[in-house]
Parts: sequence; structure tokens; C-alpha cells
Amino acid sequence: MLADVAPTNDDLDAIERGLVEHAAAAGIEPRDRRPLTVLARDDSGRLIGGMVGDTVWGWLQVKQLWVATAHRRRGHGTTLLQAAEDEAKRRGCHHVLLDTFDFQARGFYEQLGYAVFGLLADFPRGSRRFFMSKRLDP
Repeated sequence: MLADVAPTNDDLDAIERGLVEHAAAAGIEPRDRRPLTVLARDDSGRLIGGMVGDTVWGWLQVKQLWVATAHRRRGHGTTLLQAAEDEAKRRGCHHVLLDTFDFQARGFYEQLGYAVFGLLADFPRGSRRFFMSKRLDP
């Protein structure tokens, strides 16, 4: 076995398909994984922020949330996350999962009702990574 730095899409699809089949064989409900992206643009159409994630097994998984430095502290992050949560609820989701670092936005997420449920120290070295969740109201 060798580490592969350039797997094909077929390789990645086969790995995911294998995991999905394994979960199904164990009696786990269907994943129904669907991508979810929300974008924010300024008046000229330039991208100033975005949220990238998935909905899966009744959860919204926020993978990335970013707002351009010049546009921070104006409510864009809250608006992006709220739009993602609203769409997740339409898709039947009941929770949100995300992670952040001590040099990023933990306080921001806590103000929006997220709570830390896990911590990974020294990731990256000298920093902490926080895993957070929030229950979505129906």
C-alpha cells in the first residue's frame, strides 16, 4: 500500500460508496448527503463571504464559513449561517455540527447558540480546535 497524493474521483467515489454500503448493511438510515452552499456578494457581485457544507443524517455539517476581512462585523457571517440553518431545516435537519479554532470564531458561534462538545489540543501546534453543535428548532 502506498499513500496516493492524487486519487481519482472514481477512487474517492468508491471509498464513499463502500462506507455508505457498510452503514446500510448495519441498518443505519440512508445518509441522504446533499451539498449546501450559501454565498454573500457585494453590490458589484463580488464574493465577500460564503458557507460550504453538507446535510447528512439530519445534520448540517458546516465545513467552511468565511467573510472577507473588510466585511466582517457587519452581520454577514450571521446571515450566511442563518440561511444555511434555514435550508437545513427545510431538508429535515435537527442539528448543526462545525469546528473552529481558538484563533478563529468560537465566541461568534457561541453567541449564536453553539456549544463546545469536544476539543483537540495542538491542532495546529500551539492552538486548539473546538468541535461545536447546536440543536435546530423545528
